Amino acid sequence: MIISKTPYRISFFGGGSDYPKWYNYFPGLVLSATINKYLYISIRELPNFFNHKYRIVWSKIENVKKINQIDHKVIKELLNFYKIKDGLEIHYDGDLPARSGMGSSSSFVVGSINAINMYNNINLSKYDLSKNSIEFEQDILKENVGSQDQIAATYGGVNRIDFYKKKIKIKKLHKNLNKLEQNLVLIYTNINRTSHEIAGTFVNKLLKEKKNYIDEIISIAKEAEKSLNNGNLDDFGNLLGMSWALKKNLSNKISNNKINELYELAIKNGALGGKILGAGGGGFLLLYMKKKNKQRFLRKFKNIIEVPFKFSSKGSEIILNTQKI
Repeated sequence: MIISKTPYRISFFGGGSDYPKWYNYFPGLVLSATINKYLYISIRELPNFFNHKYRIVWSKIENVKKINQIDHKVIKELLNFYKIKDGLEIHYDGDLPARSGMGSSSSFVVGSINAINMYNNINLSKYDLSKNSIEFEQDILKENVGSQDQIAATYGGVNRIDFYKKKIKIKKLHKNLNKLEQNLVLIYTNINRTSHEIAGTFVNKLLKEKKNYIDEIISIAKEAEKSLNNGNLDDFGNLLGMSWALKKNLSNKISNNKINELYELAIKNGALGGKILGAGGGGFLLLYMKKKNKQRFLRKFKNIIEVPFKFSSKGSEIILNTQKI
């Protein structure tokens, strides 16, 4: 059996500039971090004495004889892409709900590609794992997704990621992370959405109608990195709010009344800024709120679903490998 463990991520700044339709023409830049919430993929060979050849366990259980009978689109395409001939049992388990803005789709792809390659006795480098995951989502699945989530899930840690047409640069950030962590609140809105559908409403407009917004979003990301390095964390929080206000201009699908009301409630109760994670539309709301205000806010509004977290430093890894090499 092979088991991979892959972190979810928080995207702070620069979202939108990590789409190829942007960085193939202009440089992109994002700040993001992985957290100690994980997605697990297990793979084991399925002996041929079962009536089925493939068993896929996710929100449903699939027992099928042919790959093309599998309902789970990503697993089906991965098994076809890697030309898997063996019978397999694949299980998916996650600490957080899918379609919630935490990069779960990319973490699933990264973790699955990591596990499948290890099953084939191939230990991918981090560069190849992230590159293969980006290409699989964008070229095979044909989905409107950016390139930051695959890199975050592969490398782990708090990073500045610069995107260019022919290269991607990753810079680890180390300063003031413990203090920043203490001032962040992660709230679940209980709204599920499909990120690539929301992204589809604006990604083709990035170079023309939305270019000024992306330019400003990148500029704020640069300022946020300076604030983090200098320890001016309240500025970091304020910049989160400024970036979120700009991002909402990319599409009317990025926010909604429920999100806006929750955000304004948090601001009235001490948050300096925040944003919906991922493409928007629902999922998790990240807030910058000083510790004393955070505690008072959560005591006052007990119906709010908070998910405590810490930053994690590791990317996708194989935590179990019992097959003989």
